[in-house]
This record gives sequence, C-alpha cells and structure tokens, in this order.
Amino acid sequence: MKIEDTILRRAKNWLSEKFDEATRNEVANMIENNPKELTESFYRNLEFGTGGLRGIMGTGTNRMNKYTVGMATQGLANYIKNKFDQKPLKAAIAFDSRNNSKFFAQITAEILSANGFQVYLYENLRPVPMLSFAIRHYGCQTGIAITASHNPKEYNGYKVYWNDGGQLVPPHDTNVINEVNKIDDVSKINFDKKPEQIKLLGKETDDLYIEQLKTLSLSPGIIKKHKNLPIVFTPIHGSTVDIGPRALHAFGFNNIFSVPEQDVTSGDFPTVHSPNPEEPAALEMALAKAKKVDAQLVMATDPDGDRVGIAIKNPENQFELLNGNQAATLIIYYLLSQWKQQGKLQGREYIVKTIVTTELLKDIAKDYQTDCYDVLTGFKYIAEVIRKLEGQKKFIGGGEESYGYLIGDLVRDKDAIISCCIIAEAMVWAKERGKTLYQLLIDIYLQYGFYKEKLLSVTKKGKEGMEEISKLMENFRSNPPQTIDGSPVIRIKDYLTGAEKDLVNNQEKDINLPKSNVIQLYLEDGSKITMRPSGTEPKIKFYFGVKSTLNHREDFARIEKQLNMKLESLTENIRQEYLS
Repeated sequence: MKIEDTILRRAKNWLSEKFDEATRNEVANMIENNPKELTESFYRNLEFGTGGLRGIMGTGTNRMNKYTVGMATQGLANYIKNKFDQKPLKAAIAFDSRNNSKFFAQITAEILSANGFQVYLYENLRPVPMLSFAIRHYGCQTGIAITASHNPKEYNGYKVYWNDGGQLVPPHDTNVINEVNKIDDVSKINFDKKPEQIKLLGKETDDLYIEQLKTLSLSPGIIKKHKNLPIVFTPIHGSTVDIGPRALHAFGFNNIFSVPEQDVTSGDFPTVHSPNPEEPAALEMALAKAKKVDAQLVMATDPDGDRVGIAIKNPENQFELLNGNQAATLIIYYLLSQWKQQGKLQGREYIVKTIVTTELLKDIAKDYQTDCYDVLTGFKYIAEVIRKLEGQKKFIGGGEESYGYLIGDLVRDKDAIISCCIIAEAMVWAKERGKTLYQLLIDIYLQYGFYKEKLLSVTKKGKEGMEEISKLMENFRSNPPQTIDGSPVIRIKDYLTGAEKDLVNNQEKDINLPKSNVIQLYLEDGSKITMRPSGTEPKIKFYFGVKSTLNHREDFARIEKQLNMKLESLTENIRQEYLS
C-alpha cells in the first residue's frame, strides 16, 4: 500500500524531539511496517463534531492522545481567554471509566492551569450531568468531560461545555475549532502546569447535586407508600456506580438491587460487547437479576451517565425493553399530568424534543396547553433553548430518542441520574392508580394515537466509509426518491439548505433552525424518514416513524404488529435501494 505524500509528511513531523520517545517509536513502526494504520492515524486531524472531539485512542493526528487532547485544550483556553475578561477564569473537568480517561483529564487540567485557569477537577469518575452541575455551581466559563459515551472500548472523547453548563453551540463550537486549528504545532501547547490552581472535587459537590435533585420529586408521598418495590440498577461499568443508587435512595426508594459484576469500574467493559443501553445485550445481566428478585423496573446507564436504558413488565409479566421514544413519552406524560394536577401549569411552561424524536410528545404537550419546541439532533440544542428562555418561561423536561432525557434545568445536558429517579417515581405513581408503566403507555396510545419508531444505524469505517456516507447524502439531496415502499414522497425537509418543499402544492418555505446535514422525507401514508450522518461516529442513521389509531386496548397487539411490519418494510426498502 502506497502512503500519500501529505500523510507521510504529517507522520514524519511526529518523529521530532517535540514528541516523547514512545510516540516517536510508534510512528516509526507504522511508517516501516503498517502503512494502512499510518493512513488511518494521520489522514486528517481529529475534528469536533456534534459531541466534541471523539476518536480511537492511539498515536497520530486522527487519534485521541496526549497531543491531540493538548491541542484541543490549548485552543479552547485561547478562545476562553479572548472571550472573557474575568480573572481568574474557571473550568470544571469530569471523566468516566474509559481507559485513559483519568490521564486525559489530568493533562487537560494541567494545561488549563498553565494558562491561568482555576480548575475544578473531579477526584474520581463522575457522570456528565455532574460536570454540568459543577460548571454552573462554581461559576465556570467552560468545562470538559473526558468520555466517548457508549462507543466501543477503543474510543475516547473530549466534550466541551459553555458557561451555562450546556455543550458548545454555534458560534462557539466553530470558533473553538478555529482556535484549535491554529495550534498547528505541539510547541504551542503550554504544558507548564500549576498544581496549586487545580482543586479536586469530591463528596461535598456530590451532596449539593443530590440535594438539588430531590427538589424535582413530584410524588414523595406515593414513593413512601411503595418504597420497597424492587428495582435493578446497573452502571454497566461506568460512572454512575455510586451516584445512581445513592440518588434513588435519596428519592426514597429502599430496595435497589445491583449487578455486582457490572459495578466493577473498567474501560474494557468486560461483561458486555458494547456498553450501549440502546442494545438489548447490554441489559442481559440486569434482566437476569430482575427475574431473580422479582423486580418491577430495570435501569442501565451508559459509561458517562447521561443516557439510560429501561425495561418494564408487559401484560404477559415478561420484561420488555423500552426504546428512547417510549421512555420519553412516559416521562413527559408523567411530568405534565403531575404539573397540571398540582396546579403548577401557568401557561409559561414548555418541553423540548429533537426533530428525530417521536411526534407523540408534541401531541401530549398540546393537550396540556404546553409549548413544545423542536431542535436539531443533539442535547446541546435543548440546552440552548433553555438558556434563551431563561427568566421568560419554565422548562419542565425534554428528551431525544437516543435514550437521553432531562427533567428540570438544574443541569443543561441529558441526565441519566434524575431520569432514573423520575422513571422510578412514574412507576409508583402508576401503581398507585392500579397500573403498570406498560399499561400507562397503552393508555397514552389510546388517547393520542399509536406511534412507533425504529432506528437503522449503518457503520462505514475509516476514511473510505466517511466518503461513502458523504456521497450517500449528496445522492439523497440531488436525486430525492419519488416513492418509498410504494408510498409517494409528499414533503422534503433539507436542514442543510434550510428549505422545506411541499411536493404536492409545489410550495417552499424556510426551516427556522441552524443548518445541519439532515434530510427528512414525509410520505403520503403518514410515514416519516429522517437520515443524518452521525457527528461523533462513522455512521449514517435512518429514523423511521409510523402512526396508527388505537381505539381499543384489546387491539394493541394487532396494531403493534401492523406498525412493526410497516417499519420493517420501510427499513428493508432503504437497505435494498440505497445501502446494498
């Protein structure tokens, strides 16, 4: 395999004395013996996407390592110093259980301290929402979470947060990228650490966070009546191992069962193929434990503690995994119904969802005369709405189909800890009414319509994969399909051009959201298909949504089967026409 000249020049730069000996040796070995790995490691610079910096750990400009983390941190520091006059500037840092997370967090803290920042570094692993909390509580201008969320164990990442506790949004994300790109040589990184500028955070910050969470409880009396209902919770080797059960106990739940094998903190995630709570295999051990203890609810968080997978019992008394849309539906319905019952809805309240999240949330909000805002995919856009409306309207909750939810505005990112507490609270609230969460979900479908969604995620690895994904989106954009699965396409939303086209009436209008590489197709039969490349992984994702009327409870299984068949047919059509 011939190595491109630009790649070889970039790699040889890493043979200089500016890099440590281990790094130089690794690069030399790749040049001599592994041109394919050299190409993957150096064909580009690791870039910020919708979730920040994320990549495979290793040596090279396209890898997570001491130097790419250092460049990102120096660029961020330069931007913050130019943006704020306050002295000293402050930054908070948290890290999860991934391999090298603590090392990257320490490097980040040292570089920020060298740049004059007062740094608040969690002494041990903590979930992402606790970083958001620390940023807000300690008055920081920025924050960094070292995590790759649910990616495979070879990955790590670097999420950057703004002073409101939310992830970077335009224009700050682009501006930080520009500053990072200016750090074109490692000699521009200030590694001259100032340890006295680094303060370790521990129990005292945890206590503050838990106390604030407790104020979000809506049914403490009902919890007290059902406090011994068995619940299984697992952190899947991640950062919620201590804080998750502690929060549930603080809410009043006394019977929390763990999965001891998954309480082991490890970036190798030894009991699962992937620590992604969206994947059924990740919950297998928790479900086995639930059967043993006759639990009513199973909850599993991802390594950085911002997303949660949930299993509840169906009418056959068997555990069934909820998808992110179903969980968001239960959470929002519970919150709005309780806010109304307690007389807290004053006409200034709102919820937020992403454009790929179920439209059912909008129907529920409308019924409760509560505004529902649509935002682009990524929880940072939900946080942006909260910031813009602060002091004007009251945020109740929000969510996205990828298993991330937020209740209240204590933090400004998805929070699996408060989500677990509220899901458990909704369970006992339903029980008080003689229902299970599954029965409550069917009640919602009876009232608002039976919505069903499915996600198709296709991975295309490496440089060639990224190029293939780009061509696929270009094809959809320039040659959109006229029909899909036999149903005409009647409307197209292209968030990159900012145009919504009505193909029936031949009309066009603007989309009032930031530009994003997303295309949505609306079919005559009511189906909706959204496609977008992932901002953090070499993937393209297709979101399918269908809807039917559910008139009688006894029709649930039949209508669900019809909707599932429709989803499968749409998925197969996309596979055959565009992915084969």
